[in-house]
Amino acid sequence: MLQKIYKEKVIPSLQEKFGYKNVYAVPKITKIIINSGVGRMINTRKGKEVADSDEGLIEGLISEFSLIAGQKPQIIRAKKSIAGFKLRAGTIAGVRATLRGGKMYHFVDRLINISLPRTRDFRGFEKKSVDESGNMTLGIPEQIIFPEIPHDKVRQMWGMEVTIVTSAKNREEGIELLGGLGMPFRK
Repeated sequence: MLQKIYKEKVIPSLQEKFGYKNVYAVPKITKIIINSGVGRMINTRKGKEVADSDEGLIEGLISEFSLIAGQKPQIIRAKKSIAGFKLRAGTIAGVRATLRGGKMYHFVDRLINISLPRTRDFRGFEKKSVDESGNMTLGIPEQIIFPEIPHDKVRQMWGMEVTIVTSAKNREEGIELLGGLGMPFRK
């Protein structure tokens, strides 16, 4: 659906505004990177913070992350020990998934039209959240805004970071591209 909107509405709009002659020169979303750290997760049943060594909670994170991303995530392990973060080399530090193609457009569509409206007190994103290269990174504090996650089965609350990578040359093109796709920006 979102891919169709991009082809029918966003490409002509961007061609007109920025003067692109070739359709392939028009900015587009190239990939989406979703990642989540394991550092400190809060066990909602026990009401306390748990260490990342609790395998059941990590398995729950991976399965819920798979539901959200639509693919199995890559497990990121710590490369070296850092005492200040209570981190040992080789332990699981987080999970990451890179989406491209149809899965990417499907994820952005669900994020914009279903998940973000379910966020409490959400008023849109600042335009300055788009960087100078036209990419946007946003933080999602809780995974339960996604409809794929059953609320009664959640063992822990965790957040994630979503980076939308575009082929835009500057911030203005990135804002126009993402705004045309329906990303809610504040006025």
